[in-house]
Amino acid sequence: MNTTAGRDRVRRRFRPTLWATVAAAAALAVLVGLGTWQLQRLQWKEGLIAYREAQLALAPVAVGEQIGDRVDAAFRRARATGRFLHASEFLVVNRVRKGRAGFDVITPLRLEAGDHILVNRGWVPIDRTDPGTRRKGQIPGEVTVTGVLRRPAKSSRWVPDNDPAKGVWYYVEPGAMGAKTAISRMREMFLVADAAPNPGGFPVGRRTGIDIPNRHLEYALTWYGLGLVLVAVYVVFHWRREDDDGPG
Repeated sequence: MNTTAGRDRVRRRFRPTLWATVAAAAALAVLVGLGTWQLQRLQWKEGLIAYREAQLALAPVAVGEQIGDRVDAAFRRARATGRFLHASEFLVVNRVRKGRAGFDVITPLRLEAGDHILVNRGWVPIDRTDPGTRRKGQIPGEVTVTGVLRRPAKSSRWVPDNDPAKGVWYYVEPGAMGAKTAISRMREMFLVADAAPNPGGFPVGRRTGIDIPNRHLEYALTWYGLGLVLVAVYVVFHWRREDDDGPG
């Protein structure tokens, strides 16, 4: 009879400790909460994308009598005919584009009816902020601009407020911009010009399709995965030998 093997056999059982359990439970609650929040964000983002896709699929409209500042006009493809007021353009702080810092050029367009709409004509690098460096792009006479209608809003809560007194703009704000240029009849909606090229190459218009990052499912799975790892570590840590009292 081999009694040595019996003595060498180590018996283990699950023996959780108080403070480790409290800490693990709190951490797990946070991780699960973050994962659930990301799933909620996913649902919200998918609804937002679906709405914009539906709007973009509608027939293009003309800015004027056909469509005004209705809320349901947002993200509709549109065209506007009028004359640019290049002397009253604004520069809105933009993100880096292809490794180069720059600004969006926002120019009032005087419509045939006598009112105005702001047009985001696109991006220019820092060395082209002076209109004199892009004279060909300062189109004279009557023009027709095509693009997508947008409602003015900050892109996120982290975007600073505009400072009209200093001429610093972080987002399009028709009311404040109209007051700055003494334009009283300014539409609340603005038009984001599409990628149709401008003379001289600047400003650079943008694609007007759906460009919304949606990685919330990936983020949710990451948080839930970390929660599973935490549970596994907790179980392994507390799977003790019967003769090991461990920390209390």
